[in-house]
Amino acid sequence: MRKLILVKCASEIFLKGLNRNKFEKKLKDNIKKVLEGMEYEFITDSGRWFLYSENLEEVLDRVKIVFGVAEVCIVTEVEPNIDAIKTQAVEEIKNSEFNTFKVETNRANKQFSEMNSLEVSRSVGAHILKNVEGLKVDVHKPQCIVNVEIREKAYVYSKRIKAVGGLPYGMNGSTMLMLSGGIDSPVAGYMMARRGVEVSCVYYHSHPYTSERAKEKVKDLARILKGYTGSIKLYVVPFTDIQMQIIEKCREDELTIIMRRFMMRIACSLASKYGIQSVSTGESIGQVASQTMEGLVVSDDVSDRPVFRPLVAMDKVDIMDVSRQIGTYETSILPYEDCCTIFVPKHPKTKPILEQMRKAEGVLEIDNLVEEAINNMEIYDL
Repeated sequence: MRKLILVKCASEIFLKGLNRNKFEKKLKDNIKKVLEGMEYEFITDSGRWFLYSENLEEVLDRVKIVFGVAEVCIVTEVEPNIDAIKTQAVEEIKNSEFNTFKVETNRANKQFSEMNSLEVSRSVGAHILKNVEGLKVDVHKPQCIVNVEIREKAYVYSKRIKAVGGLPYGMNGSTMLMLSGGIDSPVAGYMMARRGVEVSCVYYHSHPYTSERAKEKVKDLARILKGYTGSIKLYVVPFTDIQMQIIEKCREDELTIIMRRFMMRIACSLASKYGIQSVSTGESIGQVASQTMEGLVVSDDVSDRPVFRPLVAMDKVDIMDVSRQIGTYETSILPYEDCCTIFVPKHPKTKPILEQMRKAEGVLEIDNLVEEAINNMEIYDL
């Protein structure tokens, strides 16, 4: 008898048909990657995945943030006979503070002929009632569910821990995330990664108007995302010359939208250079002046690949909630401003017209500015 971790895949993986094996293999590889350096055993029993380690809690903490894992459960492995199952079921619940329970049985091993699943549940439930005082059965809304899985071995558990879910990281292409020091863009990166998209990041740094602390803040945010993805690359692009050129040669109210067009061009150029398939941003409809429908259309005009905005229909409160859940919020609210907040016009254009913006930025040496910025960027492999 020993304690194991049962790893439950996201249900979406089981709907992948002929591609299911590819998704499962990628998920298994990602789990093994996050456990590198640890002593553990990966056990497969009739389609279920289990992990054994002397350091079970650390294994659990690492695995529950692997995209594609829906749930992790601490289980007790016992011999596949009804007496052993009953004994462990009592141990599982006898010290709990619950008043109601039910037993659910999954009898995957059909050679277990002592009872069918329903009979096992009834027998185990009766044994619990007989041996643990103060409990009663509630099959509709129990406070505790005692799970019994009968495979080559039998497994009994009641502790279920929700994991991040989603799809295995690296299964659905790649994206270049425009990562700022704010709340939104790290959440956008997390949401793209949760759908199996490999994330790289670009940050636009306006030295000396934005400090080194602002850059370190963004690197810290990238490191938090790296906790979910395993590794991440951050491209820090100098943006001061571009902004100064826009301020000098363009109208003040057009500064923000022209700046966004340059950011999009740089992100696409980097994506092309490194074979990345898309661009992602933390923009949400109507949140700031440049994120109107018209503003997004004008920004996308210079993109040569898909632009994803996973937060587009979310409000700020919802985004902040996710930020707290994934651990980026406290870093995002540190008071170090990025380039988007330094050069903000008093009355930015909210309904830009595409042809006017193309004409307005025509006075700038666009290709040269983009090329120079990329040539002088810093690359951090986290």
